Amino acid sequence: MTGDADAAPNAAGLRRDAALERALLFGLSVPALALVTATMVLPVGWLFWLSLFDDDGQFGLENYRRLIQQPSYGRILLATFEISALTTLICAVFGYLLAYLLAQLSRRRAAILMIGVLMPFWTSILVRTYAWLVLLQRDGLINAWGMQLGLWRQPLALAYNLTGTVIGLVHIMLPFLVLPLYGSMRAIDRDCLRAAASLGANPVATFWRVYFPLSQPGLFAGAVIVFILCLGAYVTPAVLGGGKVIMTANAVASDIELFFNWGAASALGVVLLLLTAILLYAASRMVRLDRIFGGHGS
Repeated sequence: MTGDADAAPNAAGLRRDAALERALLFGLSVPALALVTATMVLPVGWLFWLSLFDDDGQFGLENYRRLIQQPSYGRILLATFEISALTTLICAVFGYLLAYLLAQLSRRRAAILMIGVLMPFWTSILVRTYAWLVLLQRDGLINAWGMQLGLWRQPLALAYNLTGTVIGLVHIMLPFLVLPLYGSMRAIDRDCLRAAASLGANPVATFWRVYFPLSQPGLFAGAVIVFILCLGAYVTPAVLGGGKVIMTANAVASDIELFFNWGAASALGVVLLLLTAILLYAASRMVRLDRIFGGHGS
């Protein structure tokens, strides 16, 4: 009986300590929660609120009905996702080759070469985009050299179209894929590769059955980063697209700058946000992130 009487106060004390610990942890997280609320939750909520008012200030769903009724908005959203997916695919191919090359070198040599990957971050996106315009335009350096070498007779249409936009986006987004992928490749245990070789696997089989699956977390993380950043691209399609390539950010800017229609611009931004969230959720279910990120440790 005495043991039961002593156990009750001990259990109550443990519950009080646990509650106090949870309160302290919550208090420590309050600044981070406030920052996330101020920088993400409130702006998104304000965006959604603005989308519910039409040109006359009337509350309703007029802006969303306009998005459905006007086919141009559908084409803009489709073009945005197509360009983002194409850019992500190209970055994945070239980024994987580059990250694999860096991962095979010593850390000192890889660090030196990584400066070349990070160097674009030291220059403004606007400057880099105009630099590509100098290279790709009809009388630019690439067309001039190509015709001088006899590779083609007429100037190629490399600027003010989809080709120029994708080239500019790939150059801008490639480092965002290389960095997480390189870190994932560096974390691969080389003993796994040696074990595969000792079991009779040739280099090609070792790569596809061991190395590539272990590098998938970095590849997926980098692809998600590139895809999300491409969805909000504005400068590159505006300059290299020449008005022929219109992405969602360009349409939002036009609604605000030309028509001063905050409701239509906000509705377009909300739709893009929802579509992006749905696609990322579907991708996470298809790729099974729990297996990619947690399966290798089991």
